Amino acid sequence: MKETDPRAWQQTVRNRALLAAGLFAVWAVAIEGRLVWLQVFQHEPMLARAKAQKDREDTLNPRRGDIVDRHGRILAMSVDAKSICAVPNEVEHPAELADAVCWALGDCTAEERDRFVRQLSQKKGFAFLRRQVTPEEAGRVLAQDLPTVYTKTEPRRYYPNSGLAAHVLGYVGTDHKGLAGIEQSYNSKISGTPGSLMVEVNPSGHAFSRVEKPPVQGDTIELTIDRQLQYIAERELERGVIKHRADGGSVIIMDPRTGEILAEANYPPVNPNVYKEYERELWMNRAVQGIYEPGSTFKVVTASAAMEERVFSPSDLIDASAGRWSNGSRVVTEAKGHNYGVLSFTDVLVKSSNVGAIKIGLGVGAERLERYVKRFGFGETLSRDLPGEARGRVSNRGPWSQSTLASVSMGYEIGVTPLQMAAAVSSVANGGVLVQPRVVRAWRHGAARTEVTPLDLRRVVSRETAAELVAIMEQVVDHGTATSAQVPGYTIAGKTGTASKIVNGRYSKTDYHASFVGFVPSRQPAFTILVVIDSPHAGQYFGGAVAAPIFQRIADAALRHAGVAPTINPLPPVLVLASTASSSEIVRTTAAAGPPQISVVAGPPTVPDVRGLGAREAARRLVRLGLVPRLTGDGIVIDQDPVAGSALEPGRPCRLWLTRVVPSLPPSLPPQ
Repeated sequence: MKETDPRAWQQTVRNRALLAAGLFAVWAVAIEGRLVWLQVFQHEPMLARAKAQKDREDTLNPRRGDIVDRHGRILAMSVDAKSICAVPNEVEHPAELADAVCWALGDCTAEERDRFVRQLSQKKGFAFLRRQVTPEEAGRVLAQDLPTVYTKTEPRRYYPNSGLAAHVLGYVGTDHKGLAGIEQSYNSKISGTPGSLMVEVNPSGHAFSRVEKPPVQGDTIELTIDRQLQYIAERELERGVIKHRADGGSVIIMDPRTGEILAEANYPPVNPNVYKEYERELWMNRAVQGIYEPGSTFKVVTASAAMEERVFSPSDLIDASAGRWSNGSRVVTEAKGHNYGVLSFTDVLVKSSNVGAIKIGLGVGAERLERYVKRFGFGETLSRDLPGEARGRVSNRGPWSQSTLASVSMGYEIGVTPLQMAAAVSSVANGGVLVQPRVVRAWRHGAARTEVTPLDLRRVVSRETAAELVAIMEQVVDHGTATSAQVPGYTIAGKTGTASKIVNGRYSKTDYHASFVGFVPSRQPAFTILVVIDSPHAGQYFGGAVAAPIFQRIADAALRHAGVAPTINPLPPVLVLASTASSSEIVRTTAAAGPPQISVVAGPPTVPDVRGLGAREAARRLVRLGLVPRLTGDGIVIDQDPVAGSALEPGRPCRLWLTRVVPSLPPSLPPQ
């Protein structure tokens, strides 16, 4: 039997101690190495992860400023809407949570469900699942008590008049950015300044610190648009397009003295409350982006150049060449096969002679006519307010040929926009000055209001030339091609236009632009009105038969709305006893010569339309009239009883229904 070394256990202990020390040293080195790796090389990423787990930062979107018409009536505003949100880095089962959210919403597509899964699988502290949902959808989601899913209140753009002036206003996307119209042009001023919210949470997820920087609301923009005139323009344009089975059209109502656009209508219509339902091309603003060949309305420019350069006077005779003009193989004939023979310069415009216009253009010459074309604003953008304004088409490929000169003289081989045409004719109406067209009237920032000053771009013709042309254009309406534009009691100056459209590289014999542009009253104009109808297919296609009657209805309603006194055989001044005045207070309503005629207006005043107003403003207006407001809900007024226009009975209750959420089908609010 081998004898055991009594000191062997000491060696065993020593070996084991060395092994333990070695393992401990390796462990210590590994820990230190890991700490160095995390603290030095991974410092920034780890700091960001720690901050994400402890801090939750949210952007507070500001309310966009209101957009109002020239009388302060709301055209666009912001209301509260709920959005469905989640905290992805706290989600354990993304697919199951996505299924639960979709089940609560009730209308998820497969693509949206897959998007939910991708969003919930990301390692971040916040994600929008669906933005700006209905109250019912938000309620169903919250009722499920889903982990990490909550709702967030954010402003949504609301247009209380539905599609009224939609192409002017534009629309706002879910990211609160303007994507068309005024909303896009002045997005930086309307949108305001975002705020922020920083919340620190403990490991259990409870907040213990909150730092908030409030957002700053955007500026309110006051437009030159008159809501009532806009409604009239859209109504009559739609009526005309449908009657003549046209593809579309535009109407512009402008103050020729200041350049203020009082109405700008386009057809087909769109609704910015549900902008996603419309194809992108339907949002094209025909009035400023649609380029067309104007036809005979452009003869106003040709005639202006001829008179200003003293090439022709109104009484000069022009040989219309038996209704034909030829240049090589090209032959131009009069519309409807007319043979006018010899015409005066005035009658060339009154009868809208193509051959006569060509003779005038040839007399002016290519160089001078091109100069006047550009002087009137064609070939350049005129307004700074609306995005995407087209410059039109003016030939710049060297000197104009005789054929091009002939075409331009009668409104062909040149592309214009309705805005350019309205501005050009307005310069004749106001005495010869091209005024910058504009849609913005003033800005409001808090209590401060900054008004936009009218801008005269340049003088295009003398006052004498403008006056002579006005007299000629009056005859166009009195006994020329635009007799259907007449408004009883008023002198009107205008010009018709009919131009074939280019289809597949050739001038069509079935598609035309029918137009009329005029101003009323002709000697002291309140309105310039342009009507352009695209491709009427109901038989008639001439401007005098299609566009002029639309002008007549718009002008008649606009003159009554503005209270413009008749200019033909005006009545003596009428003195009206104001309904809110004492028996001794008399108000003069018209200014004309002759003995006064006194008329007392009977009947009670009526209930105002307060839909679209906030609760405070609506109540203030009702109380001022002696009514007792009864409010249901909060936010903006969407309905009222008694309805607007009812007889006013002081002391009577007036019930108002309000909401802060956009209705799924916003009510149509025709202006009062």
